Amino acid sequence: MSDRESINGSAERRLGVFKTYKLYVGGKFPRSESGRVYEVTDSKGQWLANAPKSSRKDARDAVVAARKAFGGWSGATAYNRGQVLYRVAEMLEGRKEQFVREVAASEGLSKSKAAAVVDAAIDRWVWYAGWTDKIGQIAGGANPVAGPFFNLSTPEPTGVVAVLAPQKSSLLGLVSVIAPVIATGNTAVVIASADAPLPALSLGEVLATSDVPGGVVNILTGVTAEIAAPLAAHQDVNAIDLTGADAELAKELEIAAADNLKRVRRPQPVDADGSSDSEDWLASPGTHRLTAFLETKTVWHPTGALGAAGSSY
Repeated sequence: MSDRESINGSAERRLGVFKTYKLYVGGKFPRSESGRVYEVTDSKGQWLANAPKSSRKDARDAVVAARKAFGGWSGATAYNRGQVLYRVAEMLEGRKEQFVREVAASEGLSKSKAAAVVDAAIDRWVWYAGWTDKIGQIAGGANPVAGPFFNLSTPEPTGVVAVLAPQKSSLLGLVSVIAPVIATGNTAVVIASADAPLPALSLGEVLATSDVPGGVVNILTGVTAEIAAPLAAHQDVNAIDLTGADAELAKELEIAAADNLKRVRRPQPVDADGSSDSEDWLASPGTHRLTAFLETKTVWHPTGALGAAGSSY
């Protein structure tokens, strides 16, 4: 038997290497603490992969990682954060074909429609990268006061934000809820779509190979309600975005979030099937998600006097 025949024979007998999807927490890729996985299927019910099924401890670990990363990320200049978000777009562009395949399989789209969705997701990163050093002029400013004072209002990040990603839009919707949170200096714990988690887990690989510091974005997969409950009640989570929750779950989480006065972004009106994923993710995103998780700090400072005549500045 020739070497060529031997190689061809080995290729025919070769077992396929299936991808092992893992969580993305603290810049690393751990398996779920529970060791559980669940089957992910395409729109036709065909098996795609096993995804990790996150536990309550995974959620708590993600909050610890997000809090640890918050100081450095919020303290970075807005310009630097913009550069980092643009780098994510660059890395995503380089892996476009992979994401087209995953989005097509996850959402039941044709290859051309999936490519349009991936292009829009890349453009969305660029959009928010451009806003990082401009939102301060929109959300802050100098206030007129009747007295010898400077009165300045400036936006500051809220802190650790739990994000329930859209259930139907596995990549574009996901990017649309993550990017504005971190663009403004917050850190995020994200619960990916339960039925279509693979693009989210692959996005974690993109974030890990870009300049996003570990812990700024943490991605969990599994049963949304099971993971969201401990995050909504967590005392070290400062805000929660309920985009991916249905009406019943959103109500329960909002009640839990009130315990430490979390800032809550409610989901859009639900569809007839009970899903809250009714937003048009291809539409211009605007700035409302950027301002949703910002706090306003107002500082008063005396102008002072500059001379005997009482002139001031």
